[in-house]
Amino acid sequence: MNSSLALIWTITVATTLLQAGNGLLQAVMPLRMQAEGLSVSAIGIVAAGYGLGFSTGCLLAPAFIRHVGYIRAFASLAALVAVLVLAMTQAHSTPAWVILRALTGVTLACIFTVTDGWISARASSSHRGRILSFYMIATKIALMLSPLGIGFGDIGTDGLFMAVSAVISLSLLPIAATSTKEPPAPVGVKIDVRYLFALAPSAVVGSFVVGLVNGPVIAITPVFGVSIGLSQERAAALLFALQAGSLVLQWPLGWLSDRADRRYIIAGLAAGTSLISMLILFASAHGAQDMILWSFAAWGGLALCIYSVCVAHACDIVEPGRIVSTVGTLLFAWAAGVTVGPLFGAVAMELLGPDGLFIYAAAASLGLVVFIILRIVRVQRAPVMGGFVVASTNSAAPTVVARTEVAASDQAEDSAGPDQNSTSAVTREETSS
Repeated sequence: MNSSLALIWTITVATTLLQAGNGLLQAVMPLRMQAEGLSVSAIGIVAAGYGLGFSTGCLLAPAFIRHVGYIRAFASLAALVAVLVLAMTQAHSTPAWVILRALTGVTLACIFTVTDGWISARASSSHRGRILSFYMIATKIALMLSPLGIGFGDIGTDGLFMAVSAVISLSLLPIAATSTKEPPAPVGVKIDVRYLFALAPSAVVGSFVVGLVNGPVIAITPVFGVSIGLSQERAAALLFALQAGSLVLQWPLGWLSDRADRRYIIAGLAAGTSLISMLILFASAHGAQDMILWSFAAWGGLALCIYSVCVAHACDIVEPGRIVSTVGTLLFAWAAGVTVGPLFGAVAMELLGPDGLFIYAAAASLGLVVFIILRIVRVQRAPVMGGFVVASTNSAAPTVVARTEVAASDQAEDSAGPDQNSTSAVTREETSS
């Protein structure tokens, strides 16, 4: 266990710093765009640009890493992200924001492929669950706490963007100074939506709807908070609440999903997301700020965990050798949802006011409930008993994979050789908008 930690401590520290900068950026960007007079629809378009860039980066990352290796890929991409963040201080139009945010999507997708691949390759079979849990908790805490840093700067000046760039630049230090050997270059991940939809439609549709819902909520939450009368600091704290709820409920929900047909869990989480969305509307209408904060924590605990169960459900069904491809395909489905979801959320806010964001979230989540129930009625599945492990994740939600499937995958990887074992699972929900 200690030897495995020694192999991943540099990438864990680097990713924690990177996610700290990324979390603060998620809070700063929408508020800065709003302060510059951009409409909610324009902010939604910028968020959609991120989703498009992220999905593109998922496709480009394996080839780039094979060409330059893990260390040089991380170093060059992190430096590029730091420069893009500084360039945002000079963005004064919607096209400029869209281009810069799309480019950060591409680079962050590639970076998270690097980190996921590195961790997955260095974690041994006997300690993989604990190693990945350690990595996930460290990066999740950074993503959760960093939005609170908005209280230390003025959204109208460039100081917060400079702070984000500085923190991301610091992530280069542990990677540049590492004395550990980088993993072998990864092989490609085949994206096959048609095959997976025929095999596990609930997982594919669930991942897509998660992107439709979580993408706009994470991207526009600070603007929503300010629009209902919260201070900038309080609005940024809503992002903290979302991530905190996800962190607290992830493990209990993973345990529960191992003891039932996972589709029931997906439907239950989506139904809960719809109900909590209505509770947020009630709390905002009555100015109950504490209730709003707790409601956002509950919303994050439900909505940000759906993707994890979708991945676990798909991995229960596919052959062990297809797990990596399955995770990549579900991430692609999620990224497609993130690309268009912010547009729908922004239009809903333009038409219905701030409440439109969560009216849209409630309706989309309810649609997922209906689809899953129809699938349950049509196809009965027995629960897959066994423990679960947390696969490498991103900023928005951890990925739970059935332990039995991971063990089978480990055996397949061991027999396939080092190149197969180093393939990245790329489970970044993200990172989210």
